[in-house]
Amino acid sequence: MTTRILFIGEGSSDNGLVRHVESIAARKGLDASITVPDFGLLPLPTGHSVRDKLRAARKLDGSYDLVVVQRDADRGPAQDRRDEIAEAVRAEWPGLQHVAVVPVRMLEAWLLLDEACLRQVAENPRGRVSLDLPKGTVAEKVADPKQLLKDSLARASEYKGRRLAQFQKRFSQHRLRMLELLDPEGPVAALPSWQHFVKDLDEAFESLSQ
Repeated sequence: MTTRILFIGEGSSDNGLVRHVESIAARKGLDASITVPDFGLLPLPTGHSVRDKLRAARKLDGSYDLVVVQRDADRGPAQDRRDEIAEAVRAEWPGLQHVAVVPVRMLEAWLLLDEACLRQVAENPRGRVSLDLPKGTVAEKVADPKQLLKDSLARASEYKGRRLAQFQKRFSQHRLRMLELLDPEGPVAALPSWQHFVKDLDEAFESLSQ
């Protein structure tokens, strides 16, 4: 039996998480079918809140066993985001099981921990320029992890001038690729926010398989 999953992220470059959801499902022996709605194809603007996106997804008439919602904690407590997601699901899709994925501050903090992946996506896997990336939970205390990731990719690429400018325009693609390539057994596995994501998904899949 196929487990039908709806994935809702903050933006299209968050869709790299789908690969990790699929991997965890496979580890549990589940065959997962994951739908990522392209809200940009809808005739009217969807809105940016979790409730807005759930409401729009429901109008597309899909049927799901689980919804996975990714939302950065930004500057507030992660629990506030989890509460926000839970309330949105209760209001817009009562009865649908959900898992909240809430990186502390920003998802980019997870990506800063995988230097090999960063150098690969920067198109310079053998580069030796020092990146001085944060380690462990320090990554979740960086004031602006998105900007640090942009700067680190640029430095790792060692591109200059026009080539660097063209490279930097592709940041969303780089972010998506990094998320897809992120080693789930690497340094990110030590972060409580990642552990929370894996544990919640494990428990949801166990519940669905009973």
